[in-house]
Amino acid sequence: MGPLDGMRVIELAAIGPVPFAGMMLADLGADVVRVDRATGDRPLEPHRILDRGRRSVILDLKDPAGIEAVLRLVERSDVLVEGFRPGVAERLGIGPQPCRERNPALVYARMTGWGQDGPLARTPGHDINYLALSGALDAIGRADGPPVPPLNLLGDFAGGGLLLVTGILAALYERQRSGLGQVVDAAIVDGVASMMSMVLGMTAAGQWRPERGRNILDGGAPFYDVYACADGRYVAVGAIEERFYAALLAGLELDPGQLPQRFDPANWPALREVFAARFAARDRAGWLAVFDGTDACVTPVLTLAEAAGHPHLRARGTYRPEGPAPAPRFSRTPAATPRPAPEPGEHTREVLAEFGLMSDPPFTRPG
Repeated sequence: MGPLDGMRVIELAAIGPVPFAGMMLADLGADVVRVDRATGDRPLEPHRILDRGRRSVILDLKDPAGIEAVLRLVERSDVLVEGFRPGVAERLGIGPQPCRERNPALVYARMTGWGQDGPLARTPGHDINYLALSGALDAIGRADGPPVPPLNLLGDFAGGGLLLVTGILAALYERQRSGLGQVVDAAIVDGVASMMSMVLGMTAAGQWRPERGRNILDGGAPFYDVYACADGRYVAVGAIEERFYAALLAGLELDPGQLPQRFDPANWPALREVFAARFAARDRAGWLAVFDGTDACVTPVLTLAEAAGHPHLRARGTYRPEGPAPAPRFSRTPAATPRPAPEPGEHTREVLAEFGLMSDPPFTRPG
């Protein structure tokens, strides 16, 4: 059932990084019980993949009896995850203090964009705002163009949800020594700043220019970029190392002696022009045939539908009918196939009975 089999998590319904963290924990075997709103409405329309793997109960958090029910769930759980603005959980009566009074071993995991303190802590925001303030968004995009939002992958899911899961697992590991839980303050701005470590290091070493689109990993270098083919489809080129670059030139039938030195940024516009003209002369399938089995680091830019059918991802079962496979993979405790996303409140009676509460109490519905 996965390496987290036996771990119980209470997830207070939220958006973005919180449901992603809940999905990750559930995928790896944890029993994740999501507390949905008393109206039965989700903060956004239900995500049938992102919401998978949980059980769902409906509790009215404006009713003292509903709050008491949450605290009863906490008594027999390992983790509580919440994504409210700072102070909201405390006002409701389910902040860290009352929860850990009921269960001192509880890991109380808090997910926000700005963190629990600081001048912006109570200010609303979304992924794009956290990326902007952290300095990451300014570094993403083409030279002489505006910054480009990288979907909400970098903030919500990588700097947010994955950071939250990392904090939870670290706190659970420490609990084995102390017997005590603790509060995990996961903030997207902190997670994104952490992921900028390499860029910051390269900047300090004089290896990264402050202008976006003019560096080796941001599309500035012609040997690390995307090119259009004759059919309007694209290929991605990542030929950084010398032997990979040599394989790229061989596939493009280019004489390295006739090309400018590639690590001098002054030569990049001319070199990109040569590469672009070559790739534009043949369709994507033709170039994939040329580079198949080589070390040129040339791959097709696939749509999501194409990716699901690619031979490599199909062989690994990366995309399944129910969505992406649980990741990472484990040799002794593989994750099970995730259960479908629940309807809000689908497991209310089952879960409350399991925790010794009334199976159909009035505080599960708005008054």
